Formats: sequence, structure tokens, C-alpha cells
Amino acid sequence: MKLFTAKQIPEIDKYTIEVEPVADIDLMERAADKVATLIVDNEDGALDYYVFCGPGNNGGDGLAVARMLAEDTASSVLVYILDFGKGLTGSSEINFNRLKKVENVSISFLSQMDELPKIPVNAIIVDALFGSGLNRPLEGLPADIVRFINSQESKVYAIDVPSGLMGEDNGANIPENIVKATYTVTFQFPKISFMFPESEVYTGKVEVVDIGLHPQCIAQMPTRYFLFDDNDAHILIRTRDKFSHKGTFGHALLVAGSYDKTGAAILGAKACLRSGVGLLTVHLPHTATPILNMAIPEAMASIDDSDLMFTSVPDPNQFSAVGIGPGIGQKTNTRRGLKELLTQIEKPMVLDADALNLIAADRELLSLLPGGSVLTPHPKEFERLTGVVDNGYQRMIKAVQFAYDHKVIVVVKGANTMVVNSNGDVWWNTTGNPGMATAGSGDTLTGIILGLLAQGYNAFDAARLGVYVHGFAGDIAAARRGYEALIASDITENLGEAFKLVHK
Repeated sequence: MKLFTAKQIPEIDKYTIEVEPVADIDLMERAADKVATLIVDNEDGALDYYVFCGPGNNGGDGLAVARMLAEDTASSVLVYILDFGKGLTGSSEINFNRLKKVENVSISFLSQMDELPKIPVNAIIVDALFGSGLNRPLEGLPADIVRFINSQESKVYAIDVPSGLMGEDNGANIPENIVKATYTVTFQFPKISFMFPESEVYTGKVEVVDIGLHPQCIAQMPTRYFLFDDNDAHILIRTRDKFSHKGTFGHALLVAGSYDKTGAAILGAKACLRSGVGLLTVHLPHTATPILNMAIPEAMASIDDSDLMFTSVPDPNQFSAVGIGPGIGQKTNTRRGLKELLTQIEKPMVLDADALNLIAADRELLSLLPGGSVLTPHPKEFERLTGVVDNGYQRMIKAVQFAYDHKVIVVVKGANTMVVNSNGDVWWNTTGNPGMATAGSGDTLTGIILGLLAQGYNAFDAARLGVYVHGFAGDIAAARRGYEALIASDITENLGEAFKLVHK
């Protein structure tokens, strides 16, 4: 699914109105119907609805939603319109005139704070003050109203965008002047700012409703921003031929583990094998080899000269792909081994955990990264590579620049894991859950991506599909065990089901 900037969305609206063709008021009606239906389905039996409307199109949506709530429920609907002394125009004025004819609706204009109502706890607030086109922080009366809404204990539904939240960069925004919604009912596609962790406190649960914006315009409109969903995964995943054999699906090398972190190697290796690789060799210290042999008989061992840590690896180019990092530690000898590996390798790579920390501590290693390598940092590891960031938007910008400068794929892990290509494309994942915030989850992702790289997927596809399947398996595991009880091994145990469902 494509995502668009706040400047592009009105262009898609305009195209839809002109080419479908559909009148602006009818497009607004279409959108409002989706919002009202969702609210009524969620809040059947609500006593009162308090709808706060601005003077623009978002307010027009709110006026239409208020009318539909009054017509479809027995609840009282109280509407408060932000009054700048200029009156309503266009479709907003039409919806205002329609609303005046409906019973059980009270309409008030707000020009000062003492006109605000006392809202019962069991009422529902609908935020339709400002939409997606906002480009500066709210101030004055609008900001006061937002702070009033946030002070209430009632549920809040924001129409399209929580008022005060900008479409992309909120780094200079004023947090207390942004509506904190319980639900955000957004039109056609999520907004880019919704992808960043700090926006969750404002958006609450996001519900995307299809309002029929013109598919041709969506298809033709250029963008660098995308959501990776089930359809994308289904298109990317490969089917297996009847006469395939283990050599068809590659031979992966996983460099992982140390004397006290053998578990990282086990977790990564199991996930790699469950991702369909034909052969897997795990390179690990001598003392860890018996553990590998007992835990994963399907994997072969490459034994390091050291009893304790990774120090060197045999010719990496005999393998289809190489993964390195989980649990290898950051000793001096390990850094030398990583440097030697980066100097030699000509095959696809995925680097995680301690490999990234070693690179962050020795910037010379950055210049040795093979083009097309996949780096999978969590946010703190990412900051060690690129510097401290203040927010998700800034993290995205830095990831795009880093990927471009070093010609690599950057996977910044977290909710809506972000996969950034070296050409500047940004894809956010749609699977995964809070239960996956557990030790070893990243090791399993490294194994999955390594398995896909070894099978011949290009680096960008392996990263996107790997992240998706990893999250999907985590979702299946969470449905069975809950968030709290989920551990990294559960993700691997459910990879088979995840792959089966992606194939369907």
C-alpha cells in the first residue's frame, strides 16, 4: 500500500472529484458514513456525542458525522463549531444546513473557552477540528480546545487525523496541543506520522476506512513511502518446484554466539532453517559446538580457533549468504575477525547486534560493508551508527541517508519495523505485536533474513519479506500464548504456519 504526504492527499481528493466524477459534498458524505458507521458499531448505546468541528473540510466531515449519529441512534448529539467570525463555506456550509434540520442535535459556536460544555465520562467525543493539512502547531483558542478535550475522561474519536498532529514531521510541534484520541478513523491510508512511535499517544487505535479515492490517481502518484502487507508478501514469496533439492535453496553461514551466549546462535539457526534454507553452517566457538549438535542436529558446525568467541571464519564465499552478529560479543579479536570477514566477502550479508555495535565503535568498518548488505539495528543500535535522534521522523531521515551513503538496506526494528532501501524507498511492516519485545526476537529475524538471502531473494525483498513473516509468526504465537508469555522460540515454532498463510 502506498502512503502519501499531507501535500499529496488533497491532490488525490481533487483528482477523484474531477475524474470519477463525484461532487465534493458527496465525497464528504461517503467519508462521513464510514466514520459514523464505525463509531455506532463500536459504541452502541452511548448516551451522548459531543462533536467538535473546525471551519474547514475536516469540520465538514464532523458535521456530516453528527447528522448521521443523530439519525442512526437515539443518543443526543451536541455540536460545537469553532467560530473565527468568518462563517462556513462550501461543503461545510451545506452540511451545516443539513444538520440544522435534524432533531436531537444541539449546535453551538465556540469563540471563547467559557462556552465549552461539561462532558459526562460516558459520553463520546468526536474530534473534527483540523485535518491532515495542518503545517504549524496549534495556538490560541484551537489549542485551548484541544487541551480541554484532552482533560476529559471520555473516549475520543478523531476524524482522519487527531487535531494538531501534522502529516509527517512533528519535531517542532507542541505535544499538549495535539488531541489524544482513543481511536483515529483515517481515510484511505494511514498518514506517515502514524508510523512513528511517539504518535501512538495521539492516534490511539488507528482504523483505516476506504472512501473510494480514485485508484488510477493512487497508482500514478509517485511516493517513497509504503506499507508492506499480506498482498505484498504473497507476491514476493516463491513456490517450490517438484524436483527441487537442498542445493536449490542455498547454503547459509551464520556467525553467532560466544561461550556465554550460545543461545543467540541456536535461536538464529533454528529460524534460518525454518525459513527454508537448504543447508546451514553455524560458526561458533569450540566450547559451544556440543550444544549446537544437541539442539539442532540439522545444522552443521564450523568451529572457531577460539574456545570463547568468534575470531575468524573460513572462506565466506563458499556460502550463498552470510549472517553475523547475534551474541558474538565485542572483544578486540572479534572486531578483527569481523574486519577480515568484511574484507573478503562477496556474498549477500545480514548484520545484527554485536556486529553493528562493533561497526559503530570502529567507523573504518563502515567503508568495508558490501553494497546491498542488510543491517538490522534496534533503535539504540541505530543511534550508535548514526547519532542520537529526537523522534521517529528524524530516525527515518537518518536511515534514508545512511542507506544511500553506504548502499545498504537498513531495517530499524520495532512496531511497524521500517525497511529502507538505498534508493530512498521506505517500507513499514504491518505485522508484529508487543509480545515480541523479548530477548532473542532479533536473533530469529536475523536467521529468517539469512535464510531468504541464501535462497536467492535479493536483499531488499529478503528484508521486507523476512520482517513480515517474523511479525506474522509472532502474531500467531501471541494469539495462542498472549503477549506476556511469548518468547523468541515461539516465533520460530510458528514460522511454518506463517509461511503457509502467506502462500495462500
